[in-house]
Amino acid sequence: MRAARLNGFDGPSSLELAEVAEPRPGPDEVLIAVRAVGLNRADLLQCLGLYPAPPGVPADVPGLEFAGEVLELGAAVTEVRVGDRVMGLVAGGAYAERLVTPATELLRIPAGLDFSSAAAIPEAFATAFDALVLQGGLAAGQSALIHAAGSGVGTAAVQLVGALGAVAIGTSRTESKLERAKGLGLAHGVLLQDGWVDQVRALSGGAGVNVVLDLVGGEHFAGTLEACAPRATVMVVGLTAGPSAEIPLRAVLSKRLRIIGTTLRSRGPVERRALTAALTERVLPLFASGALRPVVSARASFEDIAAALQGLARNDTFGKVVATLG
Repeated sequence: MRAARLNGFDGPSSLELAEVAEPRPGPDEVLIAVRAVGLNRADLLQCLGLYPAPPGVPADVPGLEFAGEVLELGAAVTEVRVGDRVMGLVAGGAYAERLVTPATELLRIPAGLDFSSAAAIPEAFATAFDALVLQGGLAAGQSALIHAAGSGVGTAAVQLVGALGAVAIGTSRTESKLERAKGLGLAHGVLLQDGWVDQVRALSGGAGVNVVLDLVGGEHFAGTLEACAPRATVMVVGLTAGPSAEIPLRAVLSKRLRIIGTTLRSRGPVERRALTAALTERVLPLFASGALRPVVSARASFEDIAAALQGLARNDTFGKVVATLG
């Protein structure tokens, strides 16, 4: 089978298509024919040698999310059948024509979605739902601040906040992305420039926001804490603005803030199964009802995956970038 393998750590240009051995499923695993993969910033970091794969995962084949068909079942698998259309998250190795993954970590593709649309769902919506709801505790009537509202996770978060009956306030460095996000349910858009903190506080009625989905970090983190309401939760998910930040501890103490860092890639099987079950029960039905939809900025062929990743690195996308196979 073919896979997009790293032959160095010079960025997306280090990827090359190569023939590799086809994986074999264990007793609780399934073999998937990959039809589409979602591209993520974690993949970009791996291409630079800054985000190595965890033990037991292909070290030279990036890729965290996929959509495809079940080809073969392990001896103990009862959850799915051969031919089922599925999607899911893996810790690496999705940039390939075949992969194996535990059957208990598969999500069924919602009816009416093609593979390339489905590949835009797992990472974005799992990250947003886990951070905002399962860990952040966002509830109806509250407000959520979403940094990078035009990103893949950001566009998923905007929709989820609206579906929960909460108010979504989003930031971006680009006015056009904020305007497009309003079509997904963004209540208020704020340019990430001087004065943004005061705007967020005003838009939240002066009290500040209840939950933050922070995909940027860096120099904006201090302002993020100032924009919070008392007892707010700040979920740190991404660091596109930089890995270091000044933290105003007085704000943390006086507001009794919770700051939680989170990733999906490093979680063990128990946590992954629990998240899959929660997504199946609470998120997938919202695609069937039309309350949620995947947002695909660009589609590329598997042969052009390196160029597609370079487009993602330029920050000129809105939503997800997907590569299709076959």
